[in-house]
Amino acid sequence: MVADRPHARPKSGKIESMTDPISADARSSGVTPAPAFERVPGQVADFPIDTHMHTAFSHDSHVLLELYAAQAAQYGIGEIAITDHVDFMPGTPGYRYFDYDVRRAVIRDAAERWAGKVSIRHGVEITYESRYQDEIAEYLRQHSFDYSIGSVHAVPDSPYARDRIATFVSGKSVADAVAPYFSEVERGIRSGLFDTIGHLDQCKRWLRPWYSPADFTTIPGSYEPLLVALVENGTALEVNASGLRYPERETYPGSWVVARFRELGGQRVTVGSDAHQPTSFGFGLEEAAEIVAAAGFDRLSLERAVDRGDLVLPDRFLRR
Repeated sequence: MVADRPHARPKSGKIESMTDPISADARSSGVTPAPAFERVPGQVADFPIDTHMHTAFSHDSHVLLELYAAQAAQYGIGEIAITDHVDFMPGTPGYRYFDYDVRRAVIRDAAERWAGKVSIRHGVEITYESRYQDEIAEYLRQHSFDYSIGSVHAVPDSPYARDRIATFVSGKSVADAVAPYFSEVERGIRSGLFDTIGHLDQCKRWLRPWYSPADFTTIPGSYEPLLVALVENGTALEVNASGLRYPERETYPGSWVVARFRELGGQRVTVGSDAHQPTSFGFGLEEAAEIVAAAGFDRLSLERAVDRGDLVLPDRFLRR
């Protein structure tokens, strides 16, 4: 871990600080600084929400929350959900990485200072592993979040780990190659623990050297149980835009999967950039929203079973 990172948990197990330098300056001066950002191609503007981003409370990000808030205010994104990683497998980078109370206080403080400009939600992205489901459920009972994402990641003993994947995929069809990942994703959906399931088929990224995104369109039957489970549980489908930043150039999942979800009766969708740095904040949300609108959705979701009129897609997506 990076010992000098704001909010990081160093080897001593203690949080260094509950504030970042910008937040501290803002608190002492009484004025929230608003650095100017040059919006890069692909970053959305005039949009209701970005539901997926990581700050320095995540092991794989150095971004200060204040920077995302300033970007959101400048770009006209009305709401952001901070969804830092929580892992349950000992030895993984996100295992017990941040102190819940410290992080909650920082997010609450930022939300108060940015009120009227940007709504900031206290979210979380939990690495779902069925073997830790009881621990995950207990964690969510003991800790309150505005929004929860459950995601399957390539943990060290996963067949998709970098030192295992080549051997695992050898001689397998694409359906067989995705089977362990999809099976775990379905368990995560069926658990009913999460508002949404993150990057439904992110395994496309790990499998890209062997299978193209086009190969995934040949296995609709592999997706069907996941989409049915989402519909039956009322869990939102996340259209995760991070794949647009990678060579596959496709959201997780792709447009045809979102359309099928709607055909099956899906009611709730959300979009997120999965940003880990400022240049990724809001990136790809325009394309993700176009996919959502083309599938027949006119609004986005955040909390489970809450219908919020302020998350209706802008008119530019709906007037077709």
